[in-house]
Amino acid sequence: MKLHKILLLLLIFSVYSCEKKSKDTSEKNREQENSHDSIKIEKPKPKYDLETIVISDENVTDFLTWYGEQNKENKVLIETKFGNIEIELFYETPLHRANFIYLVKKNYFNTTYFHRVVNNFIIQGGNSDESITKKERKNIGKYLIPAEFKKSLRHNYGALAAARSWDNNPEKLSNPFEFYFIQNKKGEHHLDGEHTVFGKITKGFDVLDEIASQKTDEGEYPLLNIKIKAKIIN
Repeated sequence: MKLHKILLLLLIFSVYSCEKKSKDTSEKNREQENSHDSIKIEKPKPKYDLETIVISDENVTDFLTWYGEQNKENKVLIETKFGNIEIELFYETPLHRANFIYLVKKNYFNTTYFHRVVNNFIIQGGNSDESITKKERKNIGKYLIPAEFKKSLRHNYGALAAARSWDNNPEKLSNPFEFYFIQNKKGEHHLDGEHTVFGKITKGFDVLDEIASQKTDEGEYPLLNIKIKAKIIN
């Protein structure tokens, strides 16, 4: 009788040990599965580090293409002492749109002025004589943007276009920092195919005309400083 009880106790202990081992194994497997899951959902590192990127002629197209895919905005507000100008950037010129959005988000334009004014022609911005502007340009990089000419995008009244050098520039590459608005109500179509048009004014034509009417020195620099402040609105 005693032997029977001993055998029964051994059987119960054996069953309990097997169940505990099975439970421990299942919990360990679940932990391993969860560990694998956590690895699978890790976000990939971005292609470029925006804190350290320096744009150059070698990486400009690849970087701006990548940046444009990550930043889809195309509405910008430019604030001046004369009022605000709202602009729309064209998706048909992806490199120029991405570059302008990038500079706005870097607060580059907030160090600059409308530095050239020619009534019934253009107002040009994106530069200044201040050392901070030169420092910002150096930090951002030294590069030019490939031209993005479109027959449908013309130098109409209110058009936004990129400035460029006319010397030793057969490919008509754009200056990434300086831009201009067409103020001539008839347009300036002799510039079509010469400078990339990449946006237009949607609101604030009266501000455009007011800035264009300012007195200037012989170098077309306005006598009254016209500071720029730019921000994304959409």
